[in-house]
Amino acid sequence: MREQSSPATRLTPTAVADLAAVAARCAAASEADRRLDPDVVRALIDAGFARHFAPTRHGGNAGTFTDLTCAVARIGEACTATAWCASLVANLGRMAGLLPAEGQAEVWADGPDTVVVGSLSPTGRAEPVSGGWRLSGRWAYISAVGFADWALLCGEIPSDGPPAARVFAVPRAAYEITDTWFNVGMAATGSNTVVVRDVLVPDARSFDRAHLFTGAAAASTEPCHVVPLPAVNGLSFVAPVLGAARGMERAWTGHVAEKIRSAAGSGPVPPRRTEQDVTLARTAGEIDAAELLLERAAAAADQGAGITPLETSRNLRDCSLAMDLLVEAVNRLFRAAGTSGHANSSPMQRAWRDVNTASSHVALQFPPAASAYADQVFKI
Repeated sequence: MREQSSPATRLTPTAVADLAAVAARCAAASEADRRLDPDVVRALIDAGFARHFAPTRHGGNAGTFTDLTCAVARIGEACTATAWCASLVANLGRMAGLLPAEGQAEVWADGPDTVVVGSLSPTGRAEPVSGGWRLSGRWAYISAVGFADWALLCGEIPSDGPPAARVFAVPRAAYEITDTWFNVGMAATGSNTVVVRDVLVPDARSFDRAHLFTGAAAASTEPCHVVPLPAVNGLSFVAPVLGAARGMERAWTGHVAEKIRSAAGSGPVPPRRTEQDVTLARTAGEIDAAELLLERAAAAADQGAGITPLETSRNLRDCSLAMDLLVEAVNRLFRAAGTSGHANSSPMQRAWRDVNTASSHVALQFPPAASAYADQVFKI
């Protein structure tokens, strides 16, 4: 049983700042270990990320996307991988809110700080049996799985029509973790593979995957549980990158300022080069623009079931566009950092690797987001 935080735990500025400080201190060690340091995990849970979207009936906060996006971005300034895990732990907890009431009671039996992770890729297979399902399969790239209590895993089910899939809540004791995460970026997320072998999952711990996309929550009417997944999925993955870009901008500015001072020696400070001014101004503008897009997307998502199809498609568009802006900003800073900014000891090189790795996520690709938006605008 996990020790629970205070019932009042929320994503307060103090709690978020405390997590950021621990994450920054442990960033290099977490990356080397390919998992978050235990001190970071404790601080992440204490800050309230696991309970952020947990239902209020189980002691959770059923919080807002605006608060989460802001908090995750702040953590990302210190460590992209920690921010990524914090975001996904919160958002998978939200998805568990779509379970039937009995299943929710099992998941949060030990309190709202239960850590839920998962995968929506239907790479497993489930067969119906009396009272539930027999689930087997392998699910790769499950971030934060090393400190999770439950996993939401998606599996195909028999269907006479189009392919169908369900999401299954599986406790830690019922699955294995295979060490498969060896990656150039986001190493500390520990995004390893879960293996399930013929596990019985009761009906109460399962729901139709289609409900995620429509916002049909079986046992909750709280706004965060009934918003359609396409309206919020991008926020989960781009908010950490917003923070990483902010952190890299700050590191680059300090790095270049020191180079200018060093060039001056004891004499007058030399004038800045025009390319340095252009790099700073363009990059800062792109990061600001991305932040504004995410703020609007989060505010729209906080409407819950009231969000319109056009707003949902706009959120898809804006999150993908924000990611493109942030990647451009980070890559520009890296090119302009010079050889000394590429040293293994520099936080800029880790942010550069992490951002480019995160940007490859399928949920953040612009062409499908553009098509979804155009479909709504043209009413196709």
